[in-house]
Amino acid sequence: MFGYLLLNIVGILVFIGVAYLLSKDRKHIQWKSISLMVVLNIFLAWFLIRFPVGRAMVHGAAYGFNWLVQTAYDGIGFAFSSWVHVKQMDFFVSALLPILLVVPLFDILTYFNVLPWIIGKLGWILSKITGQPKFESFFSVEMMFLGNTEALAVSSLQIKKNSPERNLTLAMMSMSCITAAIVGAYTQMVPGQFVLSAIPLNIINAIIVVNILNPVKIDRDEDKVVEVKKEEKEPFFSFLGDSILAAGKLILIIAASVIAFVALAALIDKLLMLIAPWLTMESILGIILFPFSFLLGLPADQAFQMAQYMGTKLVTNEFVVMGEIAPKVNTFAPHFRAVLCTFLISFANFSTLGMVIGAFKDLSDKATVHHISKNAGYLILSGILVSLLSAGLVGLFVW
Repeated sequence: MFGYLLLNIVGILVFIGVAYLLSKDRKHIQWKSISLMVVLNIFLAWFLIRFPVGRAMVHGAAYGFNWLVQTAYDGIGFAFSSWVHVKQMDFFVSALLPILLVVPLFDILTYFNVLPWIIGKLGWILSKITGQPKFESFFSVEMMFLGNTEALAVSSLQIKKNSPERNLTLAMMSMSCITAAIVGAYTQMVPGQFVLSAIPLNIINAIIVVNILNPVKIDRDEDKVVEVKKEEKEPFFSFLGDSILAAGKLILIIAASVIAFVALAALIDKLLMLIAPWLTMESILGIILFPFSFLLGLPADQAFQMAQYMGTKLVTNEFVVMGEIAPKVNTFAPHFRAVLCTFLISFANFSTLGMVIGAFKDLSDKATVHHISKNAGYLILSGILVSLLSAGLVGLFVW
């Protein structure tokens, strides 16, 4: 075990080293701030995974999301009684339909300014601890609750004032987010402790990686958050109706994405196997990503399997992999299960790349869009490195 632990530690250093080697401006990397954030994340991983109070908090949060999902089943069962509380519920029912409750709930918290207040406080605390600019700190917390395109949309005024380089930072950070509305769906497929632990780790790791890859110096007088003018709220039930419809659209988008990607992957595999029976997309990606998964402290056979799952997630999305491993995830070796589940908790994939660039086309000028599009490789790289760092940090404490 000691050898694999040492390999895991080396892996974390290598992932940071890769970011340094590919940095756009190595001279202006703020190593003092980055070192502080690395230490903070190591402590956070230990606290959430090993310390009794932290573990209790994570399990309590996971229980809360599972309770929400079970409550959602009451509504689903009213309309489709034969779909719920059966021996084997379909992915669409067990993981996706509960979004019809979770999305409106978070929107209600937003309507009454509860969620914005929480985001503001957490962002302020993060800014003070890490020494990072105020807006980037707020944005890192915001995107973990709202998702990437939603967080970008509510930050439109700030984006219009930012330089293209600073907006590239936001685009890179956006590759590492999730949205709280689908945490319940995740916890139905993989252990909730790793889902809930990955979220705060990803927030800080996104800041670490982006500040190494794309360090942007911001003067103190520029370190301001643009105030959004408060508009008159629409009537509550009109707002709630729109939220429910948006939840329905989200479910259809995820379902369509999963079906299409699984089918396309199967088609590619069948075409590749015409060349050689053993040749599949998973085997190719497994070979390419094997060195990175090996550095997570895994034996060679588990590292190759991990690399295949990593590649599938990057080419398709996390739901495809979760759907595949859900029936057997609890049979995996503890360390393998921990690093795999943690790695999956982000939107880092090629389809997200298109979503983020598309969002900036609506929110910013041509110079910014051109700059972000030109650096699309950095967006993918940042998402991969954040996921690897979070997986490596959790892996340190699960054997």
